Amino acid sequence: MKTLYLIGFMGSGKSTVGRLLGKVLDLPFMDMDDEIVGVNGKSINQIFKDHGEEYFRNLETGLLESIPSQGGVIATGGGVVLREKNRKLMKETGIIIYLEATETEILTRLKGDESRPLLAGKKEVEIRKRLSQRLPLYTETADIQIKTDGGTPEQIVSVLIDRLKGIEYGHTC
Repeated sequence: MKTLYLIGFMGSGKSTVGRLLGKVLDLPFMDMDDEIVGVNGKSINQIFKDHGEEYFRNLETGLLESIPSQGGVIATGGGVVLREKNRKLMKETGIIIYLEATETEILTRLKGDESRPLLAGKKEVEIRKRLSQRLPLYTETADIQIKTDGGTPEQIVSVLIDRLKGIEYGHTC
């Protein structure tokens, strides 16, 4: 059974869809950001403030390396694809699902959200810049790509399960 990795920009629905997908498939679920916060006893904002982005990216890589390839659903952080090592680890141990949301949808979903350290300052400018940087990495890394704009988590999971039926991953849907 392979691990299902959900990738995508912040606000694309990785955590919400991941929890529901895990429940529907009866697989364990992990949110990498929540795990990093729990282990470090600090918010993501505080980790960035105290140690910087590189330190946080090292924590992500370490967590990916420690995830057993026994199956489960993993909601990754939005920037996990920035490191080639992370992309390789996910490819070797699982199926990578890109939850794609448009810039407009992301802006709507993140409106008023101050918990994202990389969006400090001009949110629209930062989203546009980071999304354009990461988009090619999301698309080239993904085994499956699902558009999330306008869909409920239940609808997205339903579409995703249909798409997974065509891929051998060791679990009957």
